[in-house]
Amino acid sequence: MRPTRLGIIGLGAIGGSLGRQAKRAGIPTVLGWSPEPAERVRAVQEGALDDAPARPEEVAARVELLVLAAPPAANLALLDRLHARLAAGAIMTDTGSVKRGIVARAETLRLAERFAGSHPLAGTHKSGFDASRGELFTNAIVYITPARGGEGVAREIAHFWESVCHAVAVTLPAATHDAQLAVSSHLPQVVASLLAHFLAAHLPPGAELGPGAKDTTRLAASEPQLWTEILLLNRDQVLPALRALEEPLGALERALEAGDAKRVTEWLATAAAWRRRVET
Repeated sequence: MRPTRLGIIGLGAIGGSLGRQAKRAGIPTVLGWSPEPAERVRAVQEGALDDAPARPEEVAARVELLVLAAPPAANLALLDRLHARLAAGAIMTDTGSVKRGIVARAETLRLAERFAGSHPLAGTHKSGFDASRGELFTNAIVYITPARGGEGVAREIAHFWESVCHAVAVTLPAATHDAQLAVSSHLPQVVASLLAHFLAAHLPPGAELGPGAKDTTRLAASEPQLWTEILLLNRDQVLPALRALEEPLGALERALEAGDAKRVTEWLATAAAWRRRVET
């Protein structure tokens, strides 16, 4: 699908970037809404939107594709609020990083043929329209999660991301997505925040952080309210991942207690080999 009229609800880093990229791709009409009036004005002034109506219902009624780009809990509420206001033949997606809840809600609302979830792996720890940029989704992976019986609309959503945003769409079940993201995204966020907690409590006054500490704690600067929603919505997958950290951490503790250089080196080498494979 390459819509002539695109609607975006939420104008932060993701929604704002989507508007910018859609206009650069030549989408004739891009409408958007944010609960912040100043953000709506900025998005129009900077060319990310053609118009920003005062109510999200006005956007939903005027577009062919509606993208919910708010935080996860807000997207659930927006799906409930806006699905009945969609124009005839229009379809919907969202951009949240937890998919089971919103896909299940779409199924409950009998929207399987009009809604498929999306999750672009192109986020930033910065928030708000100021964090948006015009090439955020270029070459990014975007996961597409269909509802039961919604393979057709999922293909339309995938084509939108690929043709308009030059992203790489990958379709998978919502449950598979959430299990994978718990390990590859949500757990790293927790680990970064854990290290930041430790450093905040134990770093000597006046001590400088090296590049390693800055790199590994970068995610800790992410928006706390957003990540509270993500972690709670996916907690059944995040909790086992957190508990699984105990095994490798315990292995290092035992090697250090024993003064076993061979085991310490093997522990570090396993991690180093994996990271080098990721870089290739």
